[in-house]
Amino acid sequence: MRLALAPGMALQLNGGSWTVEDVEPQFGRVVLRNEEGKRERRPVSWLMRHPDCRPLGTLAPKPLTLPRQPVTRGDLTEVQEARARRRAAHVLEAQTGYQAGHPSRALPGEPRPAYDPDRTTLTERRRAKEAELAALNPEEAELLGLAHMSERTLRRLAARSTENLVAGCADGRWTRRGGGHPSITEEIREAIFAVRQECLRRSRISMRAKHRLLHQYVAEMFPDFPTKNVPCCDTLSAVWQEWFGSGGARQRYVRSAEAAKDASQRVVVHRPGQVIALDTTPLPVKIRESVFGEPASAMLTWALDLYTHSIVAFRLTLVSDTSVDVAMLLRDVMMPLPMREGWGEEMEWPYPGVPAALVAQFAGHKVAALPFFAPETVTTDHGGPYKNHHLVEAERTLGCNILPARTLRPTDKFVVERAFSAINSLLLEHLPGFTGVDVADRGADPEGDAVLSLSQMEYLIATWVVGIWQTRALGEYGPAWGPGEEHSPNSLFAASMHQGGFALQIPKPELYYSLLKAHYVKIHPRRGVKIGGLWYFDPVLEDSRFQGPSARGGRHKGKWVVRSDRRDRRTVFFQDDIDHNRWHVLRWNGLPPEDEVPAFSEQTAEALLSEVRRRGLRPRSDAELLPVLLKLLGSTVPVESWPTQRLQKKERKRRSRQAVQAQAAAADRSPDRTQDAEVVTWPEQASNVQESVDSDRRRRREAAIANRQPVTPPRLGASLRRPLFLLPGNAESAAAPEERP
Repeated sequence: MRLALAPGMALQLNGGSWTVEDVEPQFGRVVLRNEEGKRERRPVSWLMRHPDCRPLGTLAPKPLTLPRQPVTRGDLTEVQEARARRRAAHVLEAQTGYQAGHPSRALPGEPRPAYDPDRTTLTERRRAKEAELAALNPEEAELLGLAHMSERTLRRLAARSTENLVAGCADGRWTRRGGGHPSITEEIREAIFAVRQECLRRSRISMRAKHRLLHQYVAEMFPDFPTKNVPCCDTLSAVWQEWFGSGGARQRYVRSAEAAKDASQRVVVHRPGQVIALDTTPLPVKIRESVFGEPASAMLTWALDLYTHSIVAFRLTLVSDTSVDVAMLLRDVMMPLPMREGWGEEMEWPYPGVPAALVAQFAGHKVAALPFFAPETVTTDHGGPYKNHHLVEAERTLGCNILPARTLRPTDKFVVERAFSAINSLLLEHLPGFTGVDVADRGADPEGDAVLSLSQMEYLIATWVVGIWQTRALGEYGPAWGPGEEHSPNSLFAASMHQGGFALQIPKPELYYSLLKAHYVKIHPRRGVKIGGLWYFDPVLEDSRFQGPSARGGRHKGKWVVRSDRRDRRTVFFQDDIDHNRWHVLRWNGLPPEDEVPAFSEQTAEALLSEVRRRGLRPRSDAELLPVLLKLLGSTVPVESWPTQRLQKKERKRRSRQAVQAQAAAADRSPDRTQDAEVVTWPEQASNVQESVDSDRRRRREAAIANRQPVTPPRLGASLRRPLFLLPGNAESAAAPEERP
């Protein structure tokens, strides 16, 4: 007779019913359990030679029990460990005569006469210990766990080693098996996973509804399964939480997480620049804008390297970050940070292997102690600027792979979230104007406490990043290859340079234009190019090679590429088709030829065009749009009657943001990043606007005089053909009707 031993098989032994609970082939034995719960371990050979062993033909439900590691002293509480040590002391005293287990560690008064190893045998000592424990107070013996310690128990515990004796003396009920549910059989397990897959497709339902689906699946797929053996709703809830989590997320995000788990692979970051995480957060400190000095809120955007935890680039904006700002942030990752005024030698490039003089020679200026490299993979959240097609195209231009984080999964870029909390606790909380994390925790007047300007805040954060963050110990975020060692972002970058080298690559200034938004347009012979509803022109477009269609083929056949910066709509940029390193600046046709007007962004341009459409104007040239723009900017009011205090707070912030955006665009366009771009402040803008109005009127008068048609002179001999009897004073009036053009 052949027996297919498997957990759950029912056997008949000596007329009784036994169930194979487990099979241990490595030891050649099986674990049997009868109906009363008694367990026995028997060799397989004994089972094969048993005279009354036969299968009952039915399989009992197999409980899903999880294997576990051996019990250690760390699994016990302090009270439980003290009780186990007391039991172990009794076992050692019965075994050796000493509670510590050795004569060198004998306590005062040891060995006692009944346990002296020189006068008693081991059996006598065990019997004496059994009698001693039986004479204890029952309550005391039960409290110490010594109520059922017999000679047989002493013999069984003595077989253990000294290291495992304390764990062996612990009550098994203290460390009973956890995580298992006997009612979860193979059929129930299959049904739970089937209900899980069904609930992923449906709308969110309660656990009670899932329990009914479990009953339905078991009733239809396993008709012979007893209904009473289906676990209750509480058991299903406990198992569901152990296997699949709490289930507190939204249903759409549960499905996306499940799909991402099946499709994504584990990424191991092992070099700088391999993965760069980008994120934006409101700056919790009120600052003063540079135009009117009003308190304003700013946005902090930075890039953090996941391997070294270095903040490789950051930007402050008075408005919400746009795709252009993020694209320029990635450009800053590739460029060395110049030394600022007031920084000492300790802030200069310190990394071994590449001398600071060599880096300064390539960069054109002294370089600060901040890594720079070409990013390989960029991970972001699902914010609007990060999903913009312009930013995606800019990332492809830089050769970056895009790895978006899962929706509402901050753990995918936990490094950035931790860095934001770190800068709050280490720096921003100590600054005046700190707003806190909530409106309820805000101070009495954070706007009035604001004293730092945008440039001062940018300088402060840059100094903190280079001087403190890059040299701060990482703690538990240290590298896996250096356990127990202390590392900072600078030391990790230096170690990576020693292991894999360093590619000294600094991008050209022309990279700024390549990261701007591209427009595929045709060139008008007289008006130039039209970008976003505005016309732009430069005398270079009058060249004969730009009068016809472009030699470009493919999707945008015959069109020219023009780049625009949405932060400053006054100019666009056109790349020369012969010299690709040369870029032409096309000015808006509405700008005066020599004067300057205040900077305006894409939002102001849209408001301008909306106002023109509302008025029903159809101008022939953008020069007619200039009065409308000046009115939108509030420049039609004379300077004498235009005090700053009379402007609304919202209007002052809007103008300040536009000026700061223009300054950022000019700084990115300038090859020399060490010099700040000059931005016209608003009082100067007011005078320039008045001058622009006067020059515009002067140009119109000159154009009107220059375009007047000259009077045609009379023909030769016309004076000789006058009537003879006409008086001399009337000769000219008589000859006038005969003149022809």
